[in-house]
Amino acid sequence: MDEINRLINEYYIEPILQDSGYNVVNTITWAIILGICVFGLVKLLRRFDVSIDEKFTWSLIPYILAGASFRVIEDTGALEPPLSYLFITPNIYFMAFFITVIFLVISRLITSVDSRRDFHKVFAFFGIAWFAANIVILLYLENVVLPWVPFAVIGAASLVLYLTYLVFDRAGSSMLKDRLNLSILMAHLLDASSTVVGVDFLGYYEKHVVPAYLIDITGTALIMYPLKLSIFIPVIYILDTQFEEDKDSRTLKEFLKFVIIVLGLAPACRNTIRMTLGI
Repeated sequence: MDEINRLINEYYIEPILQDSGYNVVNTITWAIILGICVFGLVKLLRRFDVSIDEKFTWSLIPYILAGASFRVIEDTGALEPPLSYLFITPNIYFMAFFITVIFLVISRLITSVDSRRDFHKVFAFFGIAWFAANIVILLYLENVVLPWVPFAVIGAASLVLYLTYLVFDRAGSSMLKDRLNLSILMAHLLDASSTVVGVDFLGYYEKHVVPAYLIDITGTALIMYPLKLSIFIPVIYILDTQFEEDKDSRTLKEFLKFVIIVLGLAPACRNTIRMTLGI
């Protein structure tokens, strides 16, 4: 069995991971899976009479961190087949989604029995507990090699966000006074910062086609900052100006903002944890 697993990894899995074309397929696969999960989650939320609003978005943030750190457990190489196959793409996304759904159902059941409890706080608590458990497991499996990485990533992202906020505030724009809008930019600036730290300082490489091309042309991952801002500031503007003010439109807008936060915060968290542990 060990020999079969070695052959699978040597002749099937590893060459695919080394193929840049696989990254495109992986991105498309992730987008399709995300769409399916989003559709399923919306149906489930309606079934349990959970409103998709800002409070619900905040309660989901711990699950983004938990899902990203969950993926790093496989990155450590500590898991053996066939268990490790559950933690690779795209299986890991389904696992994270179903765990989140389980906690959602449990949280709704708890608050339906005890109406004094706030659903969002209960739901967020389970997400925080899951994230904390993942961190404990990772610290058991690996040592902290570069403790400065989280501070560098968060500090750099915060600085760029603050400067961006000042520019918009001086221009008289209220777009970044919205907390969800700030969260979108922060999530993607964290992703950009993790790329800068990894590529420019630690010898990692960018696996996505367009960012990798731009980094190759400019010679630095700092290009990720203007790239992120040039993409997501217009996206935020469109979301805030092109939706009607009725309930369904606001719900859709809030949910789209959450999805955009996921796309930035999840890779930022995974990258930062991996670099901190030297993986």
